[in-house]
Amino acid sequence: MTSPADLSRPSLTRTVVKSPLGPLGLVARGELLAAIFLKVDPTWFPFQVERTYGSVGREAVAPFAEVKRQLEEYFAGHRLVFKLPLDLDQGTPFQRRVWTALLDIPYGQTVTYKEIAQTIGQPSALRAVGGAAGANPVPVVVPCHRVVGSGGRLGGYAYGLEVKTRLLEHETRTRMRAASLGMFGEEGPEARYRFR
Repeated sequence: MTSPADLSRPSLTRTVVKSPLGPLGLVARGELLAAIFLKVDPTWFPFQVERTYGSVGREAVAPFAEVKRQLEEYFAGHRLVFKLPLDLDQGTPFQRRVWTALLDIPYGQTVTYKEIAQTIGQPSALRAVGGAAGANPVPVVVPCHRVVGSGGRLGGYAYGLEVKTRLLEHETRTRMRAASLGMFGEEGPEARYRFR
């Protein structure tokens, strides 16, 4: 029997798609992209979803068609701006402030944990910013890979420094190629990810 609480909870769907980083596990709550798991094992992915969300959800490909298309375009170097509805309400208020600040990091550029801490008005919260970036449920789309340590050190990354390096190098190559063709200004909406 369905309880009233179940009726108010958005439906959970999941799928696995291919990428240059390996299989990506996608999760949606209702119409919102809730998570991207990098380098997933498709066999174990339903259990990862259950561990995170309390339910394995329903396997479905159709709800992720637009997410898949935009990720493919990003990895092909043809998409600089994601336009996807995101479920970022799953974090704490502090995490959500950090994730929102991450969305404003220009494509192909990096900022430091300190700069993010200053942006959200908590300049001494460097470690907490790192923790929030590490808890980002939608990596790649919410570009936590663009946050580095002081002096340009890579810092950490939930999916390993090899993946972080690959994402940063991909964006640098794409940005340089677009700039050489006169298609990428230093500033402007085309140089930033915008989701709001």
